Amino acid sequence: MFISDLRREPGFIDIVADRIWRSWWQPKGYPLAYIHGRLEENLGATPIPFALIAHHGAQFLGTVSVIASDMDERPAYSPWIAALWIDPEHRNQGIGAALVDAATRSAFAMGVERLYLCAVPGKSGYYERLGWEMLERDVAGLDVLSRQA
Repeated sequence: MFISDLRREPGFIDIVADRIWRSWWQPKGYPLAYIHGRLEENLGATPIPFALIAHHGAQFLGTVSVIASDMDERPAYSPWIAALWIDPEHRNQGIGAALVDAATRSAFAMGVERLYLCAVPGKSGYYERLGWEMLERDVAGLDVLSRQA
């Protein structure tokens, strides 16, 4: 398995956009083109946002992003780990943990001192096992966790 920055593997942008859209944005009525456009922001020269992908050669396994903001209710928190997605047939193999770790290390290497993420309450324990600390519970139905460098 390899973990690559989407900027180095832009051929994965369509599949990443599809997974993120189907998981979080299609149910809210957003078109795929909107998510594709937002994901293209990850291809720019600015350090954040960025997306990482896990893959075996050309086979997509999963993705995670680091973005400036992921929760309108907490505009002071920045940046965020977001949109962790592992294709179902590749789950429970440590890929998600590896992606979160790689994204965290990359952000800290850029000088970020604290990262945030939000999770549905049933998934918070997963992130706590990865070293994240609970910051707030039930913010718009989600838990907010953080990790310091």
